[in-house]
Parts: sequence; structure tokens; C-alpha cells
Amino acid sequence: MRVLITHSYFIRLDAKQWKQQQPYPPLATLYAAAALMRENYEIQFADIQFAHQPQEIGSYIKSFAPNTVVIYDDGFNYLTKMCLTNMRQACMEMIKMAKRAGCKIIVSSSDSTDHPEYYLQAGADYILHGEGEQTLCVLLDYIKANKDASELEGIIYLKNEVAIKNAARTVLKNLDTLAAPAWQLLDFTLYKKAWEKSAGYISINLATTRGCPFKCNWCAKPIYGNRYNSHSVDFIIEQIKLVTQQFGVTHIWFCDDIFGLKPGWISQFADALTDSNLKIKFKIQCRADLLLQGDTIAHLARAGCDEVWIGAESGSQQVLDAMDKGITLAQIAQATYLLKKHGIKPCFFIQFGYPGETREDINKTIDMVHQLQPADIGVSVSYPLPGTPFYERVKAELNSKANWTDSDDLALMFANTYPKEFYKTLQRYLHRRFRALQSKTFVSNQGGYSKHNSFAANALAWPYHRLLQEYYSLKLKQY
Repeated sequence: MRVLITHSYFIRLDAKQWKQQQPYPPLATLYAAAALMRENYEIQFADIQFAHQPQEIGSYIKSFAPNTVVIYDDGFNYLTKMCLTNMRQACMEMIKMAKRAGCKIIVSSSDSTDHPEYYLQAGADYILHGEGEQTLCVLLDYIKANKDASELEGIIYLKNEVAIKNAARTVLKNLDTLAAPAWQLLDFTLYKKAWEKSAGYISINLATTRGCPFKCNWCAKPIYGNRYNSHSVDFIIEQIKLVTQQFGVTHIWFCDDIFGLKPGWISQFADALTDSNLKIKFKIQCRADLLLQGDTIAHLARAGCDEVWIGAESGSQQVLDAMDKGITLAQIAQATYLLKKHGIKPCFFIQFGYPGETREDINKTIDMVHQLQPADIGVSVSYPLPGTPFYERVKAELNSKANWTDSDDLALMFANTYPKEFYKTLQRYLHRRFRALQSKTFVSNQGGYSKHNSFAANALAWPYHRLLQEYYSLKLKQY
């Protein structure tokens, strides 16, 4: 059996990400490819991230003549977790092409888990739900032997035009039993070129864990669930050695939902990096309360952590509590202070538009960003995804548009205090105000955090951002 394995993230279909030019390889796809290789399947990996259109998968199908096409998306990347409709439509085109070629089609993604009927009706034979590597290998064995797979755990399939979802497969507790990602299949040339041009360094993505045990009521976990399991420090050290030697990377994004939740893991990691003489910069995502436990921040600094992204979300404690975040404004402020003290850039995820949020709450969030001055911010609006309490709360208000087209869509898809145009303007306003403050601080102090590299660049950027800040401020006054 010949298996063509690919994914459905086309960076050119997301204008914001294409402009940014900081792409990451499809990590989960490479894990799945490695699982297939360990089972001695004849495979070809088609990385279509830089393709111009989904029809380009046709050349792989024609040349390799696979029996089965596996479209396995990167469940570690937030861009695929958002279930963007541009990517959904691209995946549908790929399914149709594979179906016309007479292939069996297997799909694994957040969106196909949430909306299996779309993919099955388009021609997919099976959807994998939950962790997919083990299910994929067993399912392919069934297909190869022409056995009935209808009772197999971890799959969704169509029967009498109805999507049947079988019981989930037990999650992996020891992640080191997985085959390491098949980096040898990856052509890193375009990734390297993009990073060198846009950032001046080369970054790649690794995952030390799967899942998240916390219960923020808007956060969807369709692939790895509400559990938390971890690779060993030794496994991750070997991966760092491999990618630095093979690709020349100098920076890593650890794409875990939460980095270092396992007690003692971060300190052991810092020790292992020192013992291995590995020096690497990296960024992570973590919670403010976890950062304050023991000497976590000191160990992160010792390991070479450059950025920590915190789900700050709101400057209103009332909104944080409504989200079931389980953190306080005081913890956000203290974590920010300590990160700066240890030379680590604190960065905030900000979310506007949560139900019940008032203008006063919005102003508190803007004030928090102004007062704490993180190194960077990512501003979004509340986005309801199936499987969350938040989605259940607002689903009656969702219309035909229930997903964003691309990552810069930012449409608010349920009724709220203000119309959807307000929130997109608010996002633009906060970004410009934030950049204006950064440039002003850099010019005034001849230092500090800034997206710009020099005094002259910041001196020019300051009035530019300030002008746009006033423009968006005037637009906000219309609401």
C-alpha cells in the first residue's frame, strides 16, 4: 500500500500570515508520517504549505499513485485550531481530486472533528478524532486487509448519510513511545528563507506536551483533549540537537498549550541544556499563575527563554472570572514584572468581545496593556468553537458564518454590546496605540522593547503609529 500524507494549511490563503513570513512546518503531520514509516508503509510526504493552490496536490497523486491519501493537519498550531474556511475549502478540493483518482481518503484535523459531515460528504472515507497516530496505523491495516473498520476506536465515518462517531481511543500517556517527527522528509529551504528575510534568524516548532488540564470555557481542545501528558526532557533534548544540526535553527517555538506544567520539568530542562552545551533561544505559552510557582521564571531564563506568551485576555477581573480563566490581574502584573526582571520578554494574548464585556471593561484592558507594557501583544475577539461551554452559550446566535475566513477576519459572530465592525476597529486601535508607546519609549530612553531596530526607525515610527491611533480612536467614537 502506498500512502500519500499531506495537510491542508496553505499559507498563501491567509494574507496576514503570508505577509508576516514566519511559517512553521506541520509538526503533527511529521509525527504521523513517522508512525507510518515505523510500520513500514510506503509513504510520500507532500508539504503544500507554500503551494499556490490546492490543485497542486494533483501532481503528487499522479506521480506517486497512492492507494490512500491522508490529510493530517498540525493540531499543535493555533492557525489550524481556528478552523479557517479558506483552508476548509482547500481541503475539500484536495479530497475531490483524491476521490477522482480512486484513493481512500483519511482526514485528521480540528475542523473535521468539529464538522465531520462536511468532509465525509465531500468524499472523505474516514475522519480521525483525538490523537491520530495509533488510529491511523490500525485503520490502514484494516484498509490494506479489506477488513470492516466500522467498530474501530477513534474514527468517524458515514453510514446511510449519517456521520457515525465511534468511541475515542485511549490517549497516550508516555509520549516518548511515539516515533520522533520525520524531519528527514521535510524540505526546510523555503522555511529557512522566509525566516531569515522576515526575522533575521531561523525558527522551528517543537512540542513537549499534549493537551491542557485547565478549563477556560472558550478554549477548544478537539485533538489532544483536557488531559496533559509530557515528553521526557531527554526526548526533547535529542530533538533540539537534531533540528539545530540539520536545519541550522537558532530559535524554537515550543507550541504546547502550556509549557512546563509537569513539576520539575523546566529546571531539569535547563540543566540538560547546560550539560549538553546547547544554547538556543525559545518562546513558550504559559499561565501567569504557573509562572509564579517556585523559581519557574529563573529556570526559564537559565534555559534561554526569550519570550513568554501569557493568556492575559482582559484587564477586567470580572471578564476573567466569566471566562473561568482561574487567574488574577495581580498574577498577570507580578508575572510580567518578574519576566522583565529576568530578561524575558512578556507578551500578552488579548481577547475582546466576550459576552457581557462593557466599555469600562475594554478601557481596563487598554489600561493594563499601557501600564504593564508587554513586549508584544496578540489581539483577537471571542471566537466560538464547538465543544466549549462558550459555544453552547452563543450557538443560537450564530448565523451562516460560524468560522473565520482567515486569521485576520476577526468577525464577531454572535450578538454583543457593539457591532462586529467596532471590535475590528478596536483591535487596530490597540495595536497602533501599543506600537506608538513602544516607539516613544525607545526614543525617550534609547532602549526598551520595539519592533524597530534603531533610534531613527523608532523616531519615524512614533508619529506614524500615533496618527493611525488617532484615526482609529475617532472611528471608535462613532459607536
